[in-house]
Amino acid sequence: MERFLRAIPLSVQHVFAMFGSTVLVPFLTGLDPGSTLVASGLGTLIFHFITRGKVPTYLGSSFAFIAPLTLYVTKNQSPGQAAAGLIAVSVVYAVVSLLVAAFGFHHIRRIIPPVVVGPVVSIIGLSLATTAVTNMAAKHWDVAIVSLVVAIVASLAGPRQMRIIPLLMGIIVGYLYALARGLVDFSSLSKAPVIAVPHFVLPHFTGDVILAMAPIALVTIIEDLGHMFVLNEIIQRDVTKNPGFSSILIGNGLATAVSALIGGPAQTTYAENLGVLAITRQFSSRIIEGAAVIAIILGLFGKVGALIQTIPTPVMGGISILLFGMIAAMGIRHVIEEKVNLANMKNLVVVAIIFIIGVGYPNNGIAYATLAGLLVYWIIPDFTVDKKENHE
Repeated sequence: MERFLRAIPLSVQHVFAMFGSTVLVPFLTGLDPGSTLVASGLGTLIFHFITRGKVPTYLGSSFAFIAPLTLYVTKNQSPGQAAAGLIAVSVVYAVVSLLVAAFGFHHIRRIIPPVVVGPVVSIIGLSLATTAVTNMAAKHWDVAIVSLVVAIVASLAGPRQMRIIPLLMGIIVGYLYALARGLVDFSSLSKAPVIAVPHFVLPHFTGDVILAMAPIALVTIIEDLGHMFVLNEIIQRDVTKNPGFSSILIGNGLATAVSALIGGPAQTTYAENLGVLAITRQFSSRIIEGAAVIAIILGLFGKVGALIQTIPTPVMGGISILLFGMIAAMGIRHVIEEKVNLANMKNLVVVAIIFIIGVGYPNNGIAYATLAGLLVYWIIPDFTVDKKENHE
């Protein structure tokens, strides 16, 4: 019982980390926020069941599908078509999973060198920098700085119990400071329903919706791979070997299919929650499963979810600066630990291409940057090495 009570604040911390991004997708696409939270929690529990609790990560709303979901849900008023598209996405996940299982992930892993892995891990954090700084923290810098400083102090200089929940401490103190500044808006509480039960959505399959959404799965699969590289660095264990990347894909695909049937968006592993792991060093899957249960409760009880939504954006902006920065730092650590030679011009070019495309491209930049880095590494020959060897 004591262990359970200690785990609750850690689970709540994960909920706060994922909440903003997860509910942003339904607001942008026209989906129901309550259904989205329930889908997120159910998806995470399904993922953990498939991966046997060996992959401590949280699943939330994927941003890659915002455009097609907006088209079919808001413009066409056809949530059934959106659900059909997401089920098609889950089929792509299943097919790729079977291919990975058949050919062996070690063959795929062999073609992804450390000079690609490290920068890809970094841009997962760096690509979110504008969101954290410009879109969130910059609205009230004083609130963001208070939240950030409290989280940093709690993680580095606080008592042991405080060091495992530094983000939650930052959010609480930042919230109280924002409340004193008159920046907390409680108007959404009165509008929120007491109970919000998700409704089953009957898929309506068409060729157009399948072609519009299924190929995007390849982009999110590459992003999932990048997230797993981050997770490997954090927990110092290779989850692509055990339970295996094929299990990870199956779990993610099945979570997306279930989400589609209850009116939620596509599910994907969340960089925000990986940042929580990096900061707290608490890697128990039970903690994340607890966060999933809390998310389901929030989705079912609208008033509770609305209360969390009263957290001012700058509070989460300050916290996100630390979260996303930790992910970027993990990529740099990977390059150092793998002893990547950045004096080699080809390695330097690969890193340069990945960084600029990954940070500069607004949508799916991580996937495109990964593909660009791999193409440069494997297709373009490195004549500078030969010249140097001949000169010597």
